[in-house]
Amino acid sequence: MHKFRGVYTALITPFTDIGTVDYQALERIVDQQIEAGIDGLVPCGTTGESPTLSHEEHDRVIAQTIKYAKGRVPVIAGTGSNATTEAIRLSQHAEDAGADAVLLVNPYYNKPTQKGLYLHFKAIAESVRIPCILYNIKGRTGVNLETETLVRLENDCPNIVAVKEASGSIEQMKEVIEATNDDFMVLSGDDNLALDLIKMNGDGVISVASNLFPDEMVRMIHSALDGDWADADRLDAWFRDFFSVCFIETNPIPIKTAMARMGWCRESFRLPMCPLEKREHRERLFAIVDRMSEDIKEGRI
Repeated sequence: MHKFRGVYTALITPFTDIGTVDYQALERIVDQQIEAGIDGLVPCGTTGESPTLSHEEHDRVIAQTIKYAKGRVPVIAGTGSNATTEAIRLSQHAEDAGADAVLLVNPYYNKPTQKGLYLHFKAIAESVRIPCILYNIKGRTGVNLETETLVRLENDCPNIVAVKEASGSIEQMKEVIEATNDDFMVLSGDDNLALDLIKMNGDGVISVASNLFPDEMVRMIHSALDGDWADADRLDAWFRDFFSVCFIETNPIPIKTAMARMGWCRESFRLPMCPLEKREHRERLFAIVDRMSEDIKEGRI
């Protein structure tokens, strides 16, 4: 089983001006990410606007990302769903397409019990042979994957090997790390909490910010994993305003807008996602991105 440590970019899904998936832009983004030293790619997650993709588009975005990556880095396919049968189908397709692992978000809207969560994830894990990474994000799904349930799944399903912990709770992150086995990997789902997680013996981050600044995120996280806290903390301080502004409106609106400004994609969304609503938000986002880009250009970071 692959050791999922470091920085994994939760990729945006670029769209054309008429709203179709822009596969040329996606290929450029994948190449740029890999050249920057990213540890892996995560297509069709929240940041990839997966709820707005058709089933056919979802399958193809994953397959094309795997094709573009050419085995250079692992691809963790977002295949979660609020319907267990759909998550199984998506996961089996991703496995057949060559994905290295699947990312399984809590089933949303249904608000299942802990028993329901256990049975849901167990059924998906048993339907594939590749590693499964669970994705706990109560703020998006309305339900928290309790640590006791996670440990039960770890013990009962050998291919459930990691969790993307995005509860926003340092206490829960610490509890998960302490309760799971040493070889079970815990990744932060929040860029701003990634260093805190690593300080508690976590393994890295599935990142939004690395869409635009992959080199710097890799430097920050790997400095932390290597014990160079002076460099890691310096980069974390540099990133702080950007981490914040990436969520000034609903993700992935700000990060995609910033990437469009830097020429990586068009500023095109699928409804109900839409362009930044407030002018002051756009101005603040651009000011931060421009300042950071200038720091990079002048070698100040």
